[in-house]
Amino acid sequence: MNALASGFDFKEIQDKVSLHLRPWHRSFQFWVRAADIYTGYKVFQLRVSFVKDPQKQQAMWDKQHELAADKIYAMCYDLGGFFLKVHRARLRGDKNDVVVKVQHPGIQDLMMTDIRNLQAFALYIQKTDIKFDLFSVTKEMEKQIGYEFDFLREVNAMERIRRFLYENNKKTPVLVPRVLQGLATRRVLVMDYIDGVPILTLGDEMAKRGINPGGKMATSAKQNILKSLTLAYGQMILKTGFFHADPHPGNILICKGSEVALLDYGQVKDLPDQLRLGFADLVLAMADSNPVKATESYRELGIDTVSNCKNEQQEMLRLAQTMFDTKLPPGVVMLQPFSEDASIKKIGVQSFPEELFSVLRTVHLLRGLSVGLGINYSCAEQWRPIAEEALYNAGRLKGANRTKVSNLGRFFRRY
Repeated sequence: MNALASGFDFKEIQDKVSLHLRPWHRSFQFWVRAADIYTGYKVFQLRVSFVKDPQKQQAMWDKQHELAADKIYAMCYDLGGFFLKVHRARLRGDKNDVVVKVQHPGIQDLMMTDIRNLQAFALYIQKTDIKFDLFSVTKEMEKQIGYEFDFLREVNAMERIRRFLYENNKKTPVLVPRVLQGLATRRVLVMDYIDGVPILTLGDEMAKRGINPGGKMATSAKQNILKSLTLAYGQMILKTGFFHADPHPGNILICKGSEVALLDYGQVKDLPDQLRLGFADLVLAMADSNPVKATESYRELGIDTVSNCKNEQQEMLRLAQTMFDTKLPPGVVMLQPFSEDASIKKIGVQSFPEELFSVLRTVHLLRGLSVGLGINYSCAEQWRPIAEEALYNAGRLKGANRTKVSNLGRFFRRY
């Protein structure tokens, strides 16, 4: 009696078993690779402790980070973390190109498996090595990634941010794609195609056109790109609290005239006014290098810390600048949480508001872009006038205390 005659479809059963076991296999692969990367760092941490020269230590850590980065990339690539496909297309009877986003079926459960693994790893790390509330960070990640599976929510976010930036500027600092009306569902989205160069390939594109990447023209273009992104994010975060929360290089296109296009609004954040204004206070504290105000701002934001050093307030400012500014504090060349001199070793963060994670992540992504573009700048200094305006409008700052000249008009002058 064959399978069909007996009423059994072995291929269907095999597929169901495979689907059921897939999360377990994925979790096994994650923990094997994560353990390898983590133990590599712990062994290396011991090796570095025997080296006294700070420059040699830094060179050793650079090599270790490169090695670990390759392993992390390989893990993400092999496990596969893409939940959608993006196609360039053209509507029938129309000459203009469009972009079509389509979700992979059944991928949401797999991504939630990844998040649960990260949460377990975060709980372990924050107990053993990094005195920071990493678990709250992963809880916010879980919430944000869940939103990415609703394209109708993304449509509303895209239109809201697009309208805000156009209404609050003579010229919008970043381009936002326009959604085609009637062509959006929860799993499929159609929008205008924006012609541009991915920011990661900007250097190659300049070389093709005979532009010296280190010359004045290239430097000016890079400054304009970073200026546009900084202005857009300063306005979104500090004026309304509703902002695009995923500015990684893959979501940034460079268009003609160094115009910047910001893509993918699946991850957006709507900060409550209390956190928005609290962060505005912190921006001023960092811009002024004011340790007392930085400490007060941390308390206002609900960041619960425990000190393990004598100069607590100065170290608190250093921690704030490390976490929430694109320019690292004096004496800090690279973020190194395993280093005994790291602020996170001296000031433990016991409780971190989940909703602030998107701000933290955005600042660190902007820092990564500034390093990649070879431009050292402080977003806190550039955001000062926007923060002052937000506090003034809320009745928390007197007009006499506001900066008269906008820092954004003098962008990068000191670098």
